[in-house]
Amino acid sequence: MLLPIVGIGMNSAMDDINLIQQAQRHHLVVRELGEEIDLEIGPGDDDPSFASTPLIGGTPQEPSAEEHDDAKNMAMASHLSNEDQDMSKMQPMKRKKKVIKRWREEWADTYKWAYVDVKEGTARIFCSVCREYGRKHRRNPYGNEGSRNMQMSALEEHNNSLLHKEALRLQMASKDKIIVEKPIYVKALMSKTAGSIIEAALKRDPHEIEFIQSVQEVVHALERVIAKNSHYVNIMERMLEPERMIVFRVPWVDDGGGTHVNRGFRVQFNQALGPCRGGIRFHPSMNLSIAKFLGFEQTLRNALSPYKLGGAAGGSDFDPKGKSDNEIMRFCQSFMNEIYRYLGPDKDLPSEEMGVGTREMGYLFGQYRRLAGHFQGSFSGPRIFWSGSSLRTEATGYGLVFFAQLILADMNKELKGLRCAVSGSGKIAMHVLEKLIAFGALPITVSDSKGYLVDEDGFDYMKISFLRDIKAQHRSLRDYSKTYARSKYYDEAKPWNERCDIAFPCASQNEIDQSDAINLVNSGCRILVEGSNMPCTTEAVDVLRKANVLIAPAMAAGAGGVVAGELELNHECNLMHWSPEDFESKLQEALKQTYQRALKAATDFGYQKESPEALVHGAVISAFLTIAQAMTDQGCV
Repeated sequence: MLLPIVGIGMNSAMDDINLIQQAQRHHLVVRELGEEIDLEIGPGDDDPSFASTPLIGGTPQEPSAEEHDDAKNMAMASHLSNEDQDMSKMQPMKRKKKVIKRWREEWADTYKWAYVDVKEGTARIFCSVCREYGRKHRRNPYGNEGSRNMQMSALEEHNNSLLHKEALRLQMASKDKIIVEKPIYVKALMSKTAGSIIEAALKRDPHEIEFIQSVQEVVHALERVIAKNSHYVNIMERMLEPERMIVFRVPWVDDGGGTHVNRGFRVQFNQALGPCRGGIRFHPSMNLSIAKFLGFEQTLRNALSPYKLGGAAGGSDFDPKGKSDNEIMRFCQSFMNEIYRYLGPDKDLPSEEMGVGTREMGYLFGQYRRLAGHFQGSFSGPRIFWSGSSLRTEATGYGLVFFAQLILADMNKELKGLRCAVSGSGKIAMHVLEKLIAFGALPITVSDSKGYLVDEDGFDYMKISFLRDIKAQHRSLRDYSKTYARSKYYDEAKPWNERCDIAFPCASQNEIDQSDAINLVNSGCRILVEGSNMPCTTEAVDVLRKANVLIAPAMAAGAGGVVAGELELNHECNLMHWSPEDFESKLQEALKQTYQRALKAATDFGYQKESPEALVHGAVISAFLTIAQAMTDQGCV
């Protein structure tokens, strides 16, 4: 008598498993909070035969005691009268099920972690993160088995388990190992010689997408230089290989006594002009490709500046968000334990970058001082070690606005009254807003990883102070719109479709893709000032150039940070206090020299001053020729 009951139970369980599999391959229609939604269940879009193909093969196995109890309960519930069974057969199978949005949100992660596999001949629902199964994983996410409270307790129990948390952390930490399937966009080059440089880089580092993209832009700008002197091909090939790449593990202990490990990087790209300077980035997406691309860009930026410096970059896939001060301190000290031997005022001095601020730089320098046994120089960033400039952290953001002012001055225009779209909401973006307001411009947007905020009335100093408070409290920019009625926050969107005259992308690399570039052109943008390194994809750059949008490259416009960093290390500067006015004067003068050098190099190689690519090509040409001369003078280095 038990055999038919078991069969019924197993079939019902298999139907539930099939239901989960189908739910994983389909979308949910989301509406307002608390409203009922339709859960569409149908054939998989990616496999037309999905509906008619059995997910799991094999004959049913003898159930466990626990499964036997579940099957017995399910069989008892399925004992209908013959009349009811006939009526149910005549009715079409329901393809939709009403689910309360609140429960749908709580179960959102289910579709990510659940998958079906056969364990010892029995179908199980596994967690895709920790690869384990259990009673809680066999629960149907639609609420067909057991109470919702029971299911949610089981899911919470699993997600809070140490096994799951450690597996999830390792999964996040290894993202840089995943080979991105997106093909690398290779631009057409006029010169076969220039094309051979790209081919060699692709062959050597085929999976380093960010680095290859940066190399392409530089080689494209140098086509006329290479065509005039084939000697530069050899220089370029050597220059594209970093002098030193350091990859190391960074173990650290959290506040609960748990141990963790992250990966650290430092790429000292080129020291032909002098000791290295470059940022340290702490972000989960950090990998060797990004470290190389940042180091390459920094090398060119330093060469274009008035100072003789080499370029470097580095960081870790460590995420400082949500970590305590003690955890960040322990991580920074562990990071410095490995990297300190490669640092020094005459070797390499790191500076702030994404995820690294005054706090992190203080911890890094403190450990460096203990290990090195001396107090020679300081890292670029923490004011507590330097009594000179009071505008260190503002230098990069202010410099972007000064550079935009130089461009407009050549057009006989000024910033006053111009609408400016700014992305990002970190240090650089906030200081860009400050200086735009000082010049009478109208900054209207900021953004974060979840969306962007637009204020049609424009930001003022009081609003910027409020934005800083929001960011300091780790709140969403959406809270701003609750205070200012004329503002609006857009989820999962970028600010590039807002009407503007000048754009300041200050978030991260490749934040502007082809569709964003089209939106910018249609929004009336005429000038784009790069605040972040390589903010535009290659396709986006093509769109902007064809639309005659003038691009101010980050290696030129972002030189303010280099200038302030060197003033920090200047002995004369340390003996006196610069007023904000004096410092801004020096910053403007340095940026003016950088601007003029870029324009002169562009005109020397036949680019019109009004051309949208004049500044980009001119900056690369000037920086490359400076480095190439040093490498030629020093022999085969």
